[in-house]
Amino acid sequence: MKAVGLYKYLPIDHPESLLDVEVPKPEPHGRDLLVRVRAVSVNPVDVKVRSPKDKTETKPKILGWDAAGTVEAVGEEVSLLKAGDEVYYAGNLNRQGCDAEYHLVDERIAARKPRSLSFEEAAAMPLTTITAWEALFDRMGARPHQLAEQSEQSVLIIGGAGGVGSIAIQIAKQVADLCVIATASREESEAWCRELGADEVIDHREPLPRELQRIGMGEVDYILCCNSLETYVPVFAEVIKPQGKICTIIGAKGNQPININALQGKSATFCFELMFTRPMFQTPDMAAQHDLLKETARLLDEGTLRHTMRENFGPLNAANLRRAHAAIEAGHTIGKVVLSGID
Repeated sequence: MKAVGLYKYLPIDHPESLLDVEVPKPEPHGRDLLVRVRAVSVNPVDVKVRSPKDKTETKPKILGWDAAGTVEAVGEEVSLLKAGDEVYYAGNLNRQGCDAEYHLVDERIAARKPRSLSFEEAAAMPLTTITAWEALFDRMGARPHQLAEQSEQSVLIIGGAGGVGSIAIQIAKQVADLCVIATASREESEAWCRELGADEVIDHREPLPRELQRIGMGEVDYILCCNSLETYVPVFAEVIKPQGKICTIIGAKGNQPININALQGKSATFCFELMFTRPMFQTPDMAAQHDLLKETARLLDEGTLRHTMRENFGPLNAANLRRAHAAIEAGHTIGKVVLSGID
């Protein structure tokens, strides 16, 4: 089958950083679905895995952890989905990625795609949705509004116009009923955050305590950090409420240690979110990702949530995928970038 992969980890402007390759078509076993990939999305994790390093692959390494497609065949233990189903999912870092004609994924981390969305629109959603959902509900303990009234509680989303921020704004507002303060630094990204439902938008280039005071907020109940942890961790203690909760989806650059001692006085919770944890470690609650993608599909189909696709880079091939990686590396994308399936 056709795929896009790499042998060497090179700068994205190098013509061999991503290559058109031929690899064997995989076969499903156990709880695997064999998916005919119809569209993929590109995330910062793709760029991070592909980034230059002193390593060489003997077989093509295939990236890609956001896909939508049609189930062609299933393993002998599959019970949640069946051949012919149109699905969407984010995959597993421990396995080959979805930048290919066909891809294997465990049914417990996939679900039927939203009927109202195209394959491209659906491919934009899984990784960021799982990340935002787990960060808000599993890590920080917010609750859906039908279970608890939280309209008096607030969340600060640092990096509101990015992929995770774009869906986190919607989930926090429409599902958790929180007051949402997003950060943005450009007119276009501020408008996007407001369009998605942010109650307030502040400038993350300015001191966050001063920006929050400007809008009359002061402190917030939750903080979701989607950008530059080392920049903002020094002010977390100043802007989080006593017993508040903070979640970051990224680590500090260069894996440098960060000092969170200032949070002790407020008994604040500090945690990480990585949506690959459940599939990588085969946790007993791995199927929670199937369930949340199923619920998200319902919310998208009923119009409570909207897709976050902003740009389609064309059919999946090495040249177009290099362009998409370059756009993500530049750090100015809004929402999600996608590619259609291999021709």
